[in-house]
Amino acid sequence: MILSFHPCFEGDRNILCAGREPDENDLAAVKTAEAVILPQGCRRSLFEMAREHAHHVFPNYEARFRYPGKIGQIHLFQNTGTLHPRSQTYASTNEFPWKSGAAAQLPGGFRFPVVFKFDWGGEGDTVFFLQDPSDLHNALTKARTFEVSGQTGFLIQQYVPANHRVLRVAVIGKSCISYWRVQNDKTLFEINLAKGAVIDATSDPHLRRQGIQAVRDLCRSTGINLAGFDLLFPAESIDSPPCFLEINYYFGRKGLGGSERFYALLAWQIRKWIKTLPKSMNPGWCDG
Repeated sequence: MILSFHPCFEGDRNILCAGREPDENDLAAVKTAEAVILPQGCRRSLFEMAREHAHHVFPNYEARFRYPGKIGQIHLFQNTGTLHPRSQTYASTNEFPWKSGAAAQLPGGFRFPVVFKFDWGGEGDTVFFLQDPSDLHNALTKARTFEVSGQTGFLIQQYVPANHRVLRVAVIGKSCISYWRVQNDKTLFEINLAKGAVIDATSDPHLRRQGIQAVRDLCRSTGINLAGFDLLFPAESIDSPPCFLEINYYFGRKGLGGSERFYALLAWQIRKWIKTLPKSMNPGWCDG
């Protein structure tokens, strides 16, 4: 029996768990399932329930919950030897050598400009380009304000010029789709669609192939099979390998052709995944 918690994929049994913790009824259903399909907005509790009690689970969110947030992703890159900009993580402002009212200085080895990222957020809303100590002071003050409400964690990251573009590689099952996000306004630091960047799915196919291969290598070692990876190619050298920035487990779909095409690709890849499962499962799923 295939149990689907995903609202856009129909299994033998379908349950919606959005906005709530899984309960005893969900557990009972998972225990009777051979395979479980999870939504992108999956909670850790639901994933752990499915992983513990079902034989097969899609997507594999092991890395997502073992290495949570932007800080966790830096640790994932470090532990897997994945190339990424030099970064220093902080659980709170108490770990940063700075006192409110004093001049803010970068930790050793970093020079302005740098990138400041909070541990949470998307679409670039919690990422800042710092050009001088005043910018750093403002970012740390903002971090301290967030900490009052319980939101903690940030990182300082080396700024790597990359000709104002970032490569997105979307992994959907065994499929990889790549495209550039390009910021034509050179006065802006942000390179995302919400800030005016445009999609370019044709330029430098050899670099896109390199990016896809780097992502496949990381997915092979981590088991990730549904995520959007952001990479950049340093402008200082055309021969430099791709550098990983972030992993987005809930990613935009405009570059994939919109939500309808994304869900069609997702359903196709889920069915391909089901075909790889033991024949003892519902054979009807192996016909599509």
